[in-house]
Amino acid sequence: MLLATLYALLAAVLHAGWNLLAKRSVEPFLALWGQFLLAGVISVPILVATGGTPAGAWKWALLSAAIHVPYTVALGWAYRHGDFSLAYPIARGGGALLAAIGGLILLDDELSWLSLVAIVVVVGGMSLLARGADSRQVLAALIVAGAIGGYTLSDSHAAREYQTFKYVFVTQIASAVTISTAGIALGRGRALLAIPAATWWRMAGASVMTIGAYGLVLLAVRRAPVGYVAALRESSVLIAVFVGSRYLGEAGETTRAAAATMILAGLVLLVVAR
Repeated sequence: MLLATLYALLAAVLHAGWNLLAKRSVEPFLALWGQFLLAGVISVPILVATGGTPAGAWKWALLSAAIHVPYTVALGWAYRHGDFSLAYPIARGGGALLAAIGGLILLDDELSWLSLVAIVVVVGGMSLLARGADSRQVLAALIVAGAIGGYTLSDSHAAREYQTFKYVFVTQIASAVTISTAGIALGRGRALLAIPAATWWRMAGASVMTIGAYGLVLLAVRRAPVGYVAALRESSVLIAVFVGSRYLGEAGETTRAAAATMILAGLVLLVVAR
């Protein structure tokens, strides 16, 4: 259990870490595009070396990858125009909440009365976080949350159906293709190629963090209940508020810390209820 706890907490740090790298970049969308592109490139030889994955998994990976397009565009906009300590908790908390509700509707998951209480707590925390914020920033974060809920449902279905850890590499490859296609269609291809070498190295580091965060979660759930791991994983919302206020100079530390704590508490309660 101790090892699972360490894995889950490290996954939370890595996830918040690669998001912070995107936030601090000059052009967050390009940073995210480069990151997912390199994650896909890294995943190709790993998937080949491990023997590939069932063909049917690709259709769910492509659905997830398609959803990653609005996710990347909206997240890039949110990080360019808004606060890290606002966008990240709303996106993560809202995404987890929508995934839980979607699981009830689409995946035949059960939702108890305690789950309903948990949903109210999460929504309350998000409302507190959004109070007084620019409506456009909140909308962008909510779009990201919707995308997170969507691809989480797609990936969860695939994981349940095919029972293979290699699915993560399939999603990285597919996302690299869809996001690159979108980036080129938006006319940002030359801007991506013009990024300095030092920035590409940072994006490569973020790519490894992306794959590593998901891999650590998979390792953790082999040693502890999924709900326990999921609750620890969402502690990243508190990390985002701390980093945003202490290192990025963002305002509203007390209110945002309270809101993020409510979101985390609601997600923990949601996990316990399930």
